[in-house]
Order: sequence, then structure tokens, then C-alpha cells
Amino acid sequence: MLRALLLLKRERNLLFSLPVRGYKVHKMANLVFRSGLTSSGHLCIPVLIIGQLKHLTQLRFKDIKVKLDSRVTEQAYGLAVTSLNPSPTDTKSLFVNLASVAALPVICSRHNTPSRAHSITKIIQSSVYGDTDEHIVIVCEHSDVYASACAVARALPLYSKKSEANKTAATISVEFLVRGNDSGSANPYVELTADEISCITNAATGVRLAARIVDTPCSEMNVDSFLTEVTKIGAELDITPTVIRDKELAAKGFGGIYGVGKAAKVPPALAVLSYTPTGATQTVAWVGKGIVYDTGGLSLKGKLAMPGMKRDCGGAAGILGAFYAAVKSGFTENLHAVFCLAENGIGPDATRPDDILTLYSGRTVEINNTDAEGRLVLSDGVFYASKDLKANIILDMATLTGAQGIATGKYHAAYLTNNGSWDDALMKSGLLSGDLVFPLPYCPEFHVGEFNSELADMKNSVTDRHNAQASCAGIFIEAHLGFDHPGTWIHVDMAYPVHSGERATGYGVSLLTTLFGVYSKNPILRKISPEIPSVDERATKKARIN
Repeated sequence: MLRALLLLKRERNLLFSLPVRGYKVHKMANLVFRSGLTSSGHLCIPVLIIGQLKHLTQLRFKDIKVKLDSRVTEQAYGLAVTSLNPSPTDTKSLFVNLASVAALPVICSRHNTPSRAHSITKIIQSSVYGDTDEHIVIVCEHSDVYASACAVARALPLYSKKSEANKTAATISVEFLVRGNDSGSANPYVELTADEISCITNAATGVRLAARIVDTPCSEMNVDSFLTEVTKIGAELDITPTVIRDKELAAKGFGGIYGVGKAAKVPPALAVLSYTPTGATQTVAWVGKGIVYDTGGLSLKGKLAMPGMKRDCGGAAGILGAFYAAVKSGFTENLHAVFCLAENGIGPDATRPDDILTLYSGRTVEINNTDAEGRLVLSDGVFYASKDLKANIILDMATLTGAQGIATGKYHAAYLTNNGSWDDALMKSGLLSGDLVFPLPYCPEFHVGEFNSELADMKNSVTDRHNAQASCAGIFIEAHLGFDHPGTWIHVDMAYPVHSGERATGYGVSLLTTLFGVYSKNPILRKISPEIPSVDERATKKARIN
């Protein structure tokens, strides 16, 4: 009886000494990944355990005991896990608000990521406060580690102007219990290697970098500021960027980028980061739309459509984060990141509807909608990637059309490619990375006619807005490469997945590093990356057909 009273007194004193946790704050929390479990070190450090129900029920108490210290008994833990009823998720408190276990959705359709990455992000957003050091434990299969790490990064944004935010950065420690093949062994979990931990750390850094750029308003993230971000990443990777700016763009024929950005106070730019390792046989170019703010130009957006247009640089931001992660993780082929940067502003020098621009491809474009500006800057970028960088694989990524959300929704970016052999690789990469994608119809003969012009080679906006707008926008870009382009071209429209609510997601970093993981030295990327077809093989088949 005496022992029971002493224990009760101890628990009461502990409860009264626990910190009071207020509303969640956004701050620059440090994010650390580890393999296996370490002691939380202090009873007041919160612990959140996340996994699919099948993995949580297989998790023995002795495997997780080190994280719970003396605050949770085996019986209490077992009762909590057995009472989990995810619909789609469920969270049970183990010890006030300092220890919890959360179950991911049981149901996962064929077009959703098996990692349940989006649910991981939502659970962390609702459970992690960010005002103190915290520990997160993720129980998963090895194939889900990369997507899960990126999902955690999405939940911990870096940008905030909240005056109440704690200025002292907390540390969020994320530890993995990775299920092995032998569930009956004494230790059914496998350790992640140092290289794998380094890889997911690089990816998370890339995700948070991209999200921070997208979250930052144009008053702080204009073209100059974006170039500073490019320069910083270049310096970290020992790469000096190539930059073409302002009237030099016009002089060199970049009529799309210059025409869109010439009215803004801060002039437009084309910036390129080039990584060229010894022994490379392929040349990959990622081209990003970097419209730091889109007013719509003289085809002005309405007052309800304009808020959020700081996100129009999401494609370029995602490519910058992906380039960082890919190079840091040992990319083996030539890789170029091309940033098409401009503010679509209004002023005396603004491009007018009816103006005719000559793009870098040499094709002339009659402007019938200044709010269809992204395709103009990207057309310059992809042609530069082909002509100047000699890329045989070109991928452009952009927040290009509102029609993307209608076609594929909030979670799946839409993609288009001239090489159907890449369809399977793109779909698998979306599922394995957590950055979901879904194909658009590729049929230039049905869509290129939407841009017919009596005065120029083409117009920049469609005649019929009910004819597959998202596909048409991509076809406009490909038209500047040429429909007989022998290399592979891929277009990713991620207008809706670039954000969730009012926060950026860092979309694209996980997708691109997974899609091209076969070109990485890192084992975790090579393991999850799908096979990608040979560009030379496609050219040979095309020659035979012709």
C-alpha cells in the first residue's frame, strides 16, 4: 500500500511539473534522422510513434520501450495499440500529451502511395508543436523510408513571420524502425546505413528549401532573391551558376522570359546550375517555371484569384531542392537545373494582348492572354536545354494551369511526355516518392490546333477552353522543341500539389530524385528508383517507323 501511495505521489508531482503546451508555432526546427531508437533522455520530451496498424501490432513493447522510459507500461501500450481504429487515421495518447501512437490508413488504393505519406504529414502537423525538442518514431517497410522522410519534412515548414514564434530552434528527431523480411527473428528490424540516412537528410533539406521559397512572399522572394538562393546552393555544391538577365535576355533571343518579366521592377533572368561528373553518358535537364508573382499581367487576375500567386515559382523551387538532393547524393550523369525567373507584373513596359513575341526557338507567338505566361518562359527554357545544353532528357515542372486541378486533383500532379516508355517509370516514381502523378492525354494532332494564329506561328492561349487545357498547355511547350524532337521530353504540371492549405509542400523534390534515382550512387535511391528507358532506343525505334 505504501509503495502504491509513493508511486501515486510521484506521478502527481510529475504531471504538475510537465510543461504546458500551447498552440502550434511555426519556427525553424532542426530535423535529424536516425536509424534505430535512442533513449528520449527526458520524461518531458514528447514521443510520437507512427505506423500502419499491421506494423504497430507486430511491434513488441521491448522494441519500443527505450522511447517510453518509465512513463508507459507494457499493458498501457498494448491497450492503446489494440484500441486504434484508423478511419482514416487514429491517434491514442499513452501519457498525457507527451507520448502518443498513431495509425496510418488501412486502405490504400492503387493510385495512392503505399507509404501513406500524406497522412504522415497530417498526423505530424496535428501532433507536433514545434516549441520544444520532440521525437518521432516511424515504423515502416524499407521501400517506404524515403517517402516517409520527405513527408515529415513537409510537415515542418521553415518560413514564418509570426511574432510569437519561439526564436530558439527546437530539434525534431526522426527515428526509423524498418521492418525486415524475417518477422520471427530476435530482431525483426534492419538498420539504415549512414549513406541512406545522409540521402534522406538531403532530400528533407531539399523539400524544406523548396517549401520555404514558395511560402515566402514576393516582397522578399523576388527574382534577385531567387537568384541568391540559386547562388547559395551552387556554392554549397561548388558550382557557379550561369545567369542571363534583363536586356541581355532580349539580345540573345529569350523573348518569352523577357516579354513576361520586363514590366517588373526587378528584371527577369535565366539561371542555370550545371553538374557534369566524369564518365557521364546522359545529359538530363530539369527546367522550372519561376514566376515569383503572377498578377496575370494586363489580363489581370481577379481579387480572389490573385492571393497565393507567390506559389507560381513552385516548379523552379522544387527543381532547386531536387538538384541539391540529387547532387549531394551522388548523381552520376550530367544534370542541369534551368530556372526561368520573372515577375508577371504590370507597368508601361508590360507585354500587351496582340503583341507578338519571338521566343528562343525562333517561333513567333501572338499574345492573346498575358496570364498564360508560364508556357512562354518554359518554352525558352526547354529549347535552351536542347540547343545549348544538349540535353537528351528534358523535364519541365511548373504550376502551369488551374485545369490541372480539374484533371487530376489536389494530390496528383499531371504529366505529359512524348515518350510513352516513360509512363510506367513516372507512375511508379509517384507512388514510391509520395509526390503523386497521373498522366494527361498526349495527342498533339488534337491539341496543337488550339494555338492557331493568322499573324504568327501560334497564339499563347487556347481557342477552346473545354478541350483538355492542361494537355494543350504542355503541347505548347513541346511545339518549341519540335514534335520530331529525338530526345525525351516530360512535362509535370503541379499547380495544386504545390501547396496544401496555406502551406507549400516542397513538391517535386522526392519525385525527381526517385525518378532519376537510377543515376544515383546512393543505395536507397537506386533501390526504389524504377527502370527508365533508353533515349537512344526510342530514337532507333522512331527511325525504323519512319
